[in-house]
Amino acid sequence: MRVGLNLIFLVPGETGGMEVAARELVPALRAAAPGVELVGFFNREAQDDPLTAEVEAVTVPVRARNRVEWVRGEQQHLPRLARRAGVDVLHSLASTAPLWGAFARVVTVHDLIFRLHPEAHQGLRTRGMGLLVPLAARRSDRVIAVSRSTRDDLVRHVGIAAAKVDVVPQGMGAPARADPVPEARLRERHALGSRAVVLSVSAKRPHKNLARLLEALALIAPERRPALVLPGYPTWHETELRERARALGVEGDVRFLGWIDAAELEGLYALAAAFVFPSLYEGFGLPVLEAMSRGVPVATSDRSSLPEVAGDAALLFDPLSPRAIATAMETLLGDAQRAERLRAAGRRRAAQFTWEATAAGTLDSYERALRAPSS
Repeated sequence: MRVGLNLIFLVPGETGGMEVAARELVPALRAAAPGVELVGFFNREAQDDPLTAEVEAVTVPVRARNRVEWVRGEQQHLPRLARRAGVDVLHSLASTAPLWGAFARVVTVHDLIFRLHPEAHQGLRTRGMGLLVPLAARRSDRVIAVSRSTRDDLVRHVGIAAAKVDVVPQGMGAPARADPVPEARLRERHALGSRAVVLSVSAKRPHKNLARLLEALALIAPERRPALVLPGYPTWHETELRERARALGVEGDVRFLGWIDAAELEGLYALAAAFVFPSLYEGFGLPVLEAMSRGVPVATSDRSSLPEVAGDAALLFDPLSPRAIATAMETLLGDAQRAERLRAAGRRRAAQFTWEATAAGTLDSYERALRAPSS
């Protein structure tokens, strides 16, 4: 089998969880099926990316930072290039896909955030995804959903037949690939003193619900209040969050870090007393598993896919209630025995999600696509 991988979306360091998933899945596919030939289709920004060494690499002549070029590359150039490369199956890994082509088509849909939380992105992208993702799902031979929650959303909101959807959970996220920055250095760098640290890693977007996390922080008495550290790429919403922190009187308790390198992130995981993830909607929720795998006790939202991923290895809370979020934080910080149980349970839970299993499920979906009538 000759498999094309649509990686046109991949702008290195800028595509969040979808990038993590691609970087882990591609080598896992190679290991799981060494007889399968993998052809990767990359944009110009990624033509020298290390991932190109894992596959037979083809450069698509677009720059994907420009959404119009991304779409043009996917709809105009990719079918022609995939046909020239002789692929049997084309797998699009980022929710959108070419709508035509003389090959079987598989698309991984990560979430339906454009439909359920359109405020997460600015207008043009939401409108574009609202058109392209349903079309990709309908025109593909198989659809991979990263969770049962996302499958149910596809059935309910897009009208995709459940029988056409393969639920293939992702692996635990990105494993540690750097030695952590020492705790003392991080505490000095970010003026943390000796305070307990609560970590929450996410993009600064409205559906991540960080405003209510700030409100929850303000509900904790100053003498017990932890330092809240918020790595993750900045967006237009960060200005609102900073203003909210000031209005709540917790500006001095919050660290907005933006993107940080792997060594610093590993250091923050190592020193964190708790990981809190209050998102209103996730297609899968990689950050929860990444924290669990590093032994950080987790509290997370009880919405969308997050209970499915966390199981009984995290505290679940109502993300619409700042009081519930604050109670979860104080439990993790104040109940040492419970925190220790969650550390152990989280490691066990994260170990159940492997990229080997993701690769096996993905290969099964390719086989089903080849047996499907042409779309």
